[in-house]
Amino acid sequence: MDMRKNVKRTIIVFIITFVIILAVLGISILKTKAYNSTEHNVLFSASKLFTDEGKDKMPVSVTAAARSDTWTKVFDFDNEGLVEPNYQAYTYDFTVNNNTGDEVSEFSFKITFGTEAYLASGWNGSMEIHQNTAGNEITELVPDLRIYTAADSRLETFNAEERDLIRMYPGDYLIYTPSSTANAMEMPIEPHEGTVPGCILYAKIGDTIEESSSLEIDYKFHRLLTNEPLFWIAVGGGALWVIAMIIFIVTYLQIRQYNFRHEHDNEIINESIETFIGFIDAKDPYTNGHSKRVALYTRKIAEEMGYNEETLDYIYYIGLLHDCGKIGIPDNILGKPGKLTDEEFAIIKTHTTRGGEILSKFNSIPKVGQGALYHHERYDGKGYPEGLAGENIPLIARMICVADSFDAMNTNRVYRKRLTKEQIISELENNKGKQFDPNIADIMLKMIRDGIITTFEE
Repeated sequence: MDMRKNVKRTIIVFIITFVIILAVLGISILKTKAYNSTEHNVLFSASKLFTDEGKDKMPVSVTAAARSDTWTKVFDFDNEGLVEPNYQAYTYDFTVNNNTGDEVSEFSFKITFGTEAYLASGWNGSMEIHQNTAGNEITELVPDLRIYTAADSRLETFNAEERDLIRMYPGDYLIYTPSSTANAMEMPIEPHEGTVPGCILYAKIGDTIEESSSLEIDYKFHRLLTNEPLFWIAVGGGALWVIAMIIFIVTYLQIRQYNFRHEHDNEIINESIETFIGFIDAKDPYTNGHSKRVALYTRKIAEEMGYNEETLDYIYYIGLLHDCGKIGIPDNILGKPGKLTDEEFAIIKTHTTRGGEILSKFNSIPKVGQGALYHHERYDGKGYPEGLAGENIPLIARMICVADSFDAMNTNRVYRKRLTKEQIISELENNKGKQFDPNIADIMLKMIRDGIITTFEE
């Protein structure tokens, strides 16, 4: 019974643990999906855009820098015949760094100009130009600024030396979408890697975009499930769960095999003991079945006291063997209908010591000899064979004492008729602390009153 309860509890624990592991795994999947679908946005003002300071601690950073090579151009907008250069060329690289262990799956950035500039070229992705002309916004997608021509464009442009430049006023902006082609792949950005799109533009000599322009980047991550800490907690928990389950199954099978052998051995022991006890009970037809009944009552007392199943089996066997010493008592004394003489009573009392001697080498059942040797000791010290008192009497003997006396009162004997239920209860109450251990007597009284143990009259 205990094993079945323990197995049931263990299985419930395994089920609950498995559900928790699945829940953690599910949470890790949901967290990963939510993380991958979240769009992040960071704004870099001009003062932050053109410096590396502190950017290594950002998940994704953008740093703009102008190359050292430059040149000048003459932009004669009104054909005034200008000959002195009035515009400077700048080549800007925008380094986008992924500083995390996750892949940047997509990104785009928006450059808002704080000064007038002319876009000449850009690489490697496309640009969506937002240009305000006379209060009207013009939006146009330029797939590749390097081959841009103004022929079919609505944007305001300026042709300088056979090249069409897109004019950007203060407040105008472009949205850069990176290339994902095989020969110029800027996206995705692998963990701890970067990509460097760029552009060439012209600004008035002495004027740059570094003082007043800004860049705003939008990006998403693609986190692998294996990069989610909760995933590994679930995997670790699952591995431990599998190991624990294997250990449990192996242990359960071993215990079941042991219990099978134990039950088989118990059957052999029980049959052997009951056969032996049958010889003893057969000597006196008035006490036939007495040993088995005492064993059952003793087991019931022990069960009420909370002993486990294996110990209850041992207690039952000890109860069965408590009168084994009577095998050496003459039949004429055991079955004498009248009062015993002092000499005959002295012989009867030897069944305790004889029983202790018979069981002295029976080591398969712990303390088996104590039941036979001490079950006639009294709690007040007036019993036999040693006159032990109180807690000095082995507990099993005190239990058998109550069970033995109950059965004696509850059966017909050669010298008297069985007692009524009320008489039995009265005897047990009156002899608490005298013949009987008070606590054990109370257990027996409760079982009688509750109908757990019944008298023959019931």
